[in-house]
Amino acid sequence: MQRIITVFILCLSLAVGSTASAQDKGSKRPDRKEWFKQMRCYKHDFMAKELSLTKEQQEKFFPLYDEMESQLHKVQRESMMLEHKINTSSSLVSDLEYEKAAEAMVEVKGKEAAIEEQYLKKFKTVLSAKQLFGLKQAERKFTRELMKQHSQMQERHRRR
Repeated sequence: MQRIITVFILCLSLAVGSTASAQDKGSKRPDRKEWFKQMRCYKHDFMAKELSLTKEQQEKFFPLYDEMESQLHKVQRESMMLEHKINTSSSLVSDLEYEKAAEAMVEVKGKEAAIEEQYLKKFKTVLSAKQLFGLKQAERKFTRELMKQHSQMQERHRRR
């Protein structure tokens, strides 16, 4: 899941960089919230197809899935903010502060696992066993697809 968030951030930075160059050519910079909304729709479509979700399943599954992703993002963001605070500290950082930050960064994985386990139980009420099994595979496939598209965009950008 953290890999998906990292890819989103990577794609976002690419989109911001490419829109900055496009802005020089007179086009408007897309709204960040709109970009995330489009990305969420793309992911929903992708996951629905990969998991062969019915319309009824989609209506029940995606609100839960988005809720889970929101909670995961919050946990990850808290960890990143602590990491950023340590990295950008203008004063000398003590060994104890480094140790506490390192522990917090490791604890994120446990918190993520707890959130995913909590939502797995909820997903069982919506998805079949086969769909439940395919969920992680679909997430990984989505990440690979984003990375592939990112590489293709970079390649096109280099050719210019």
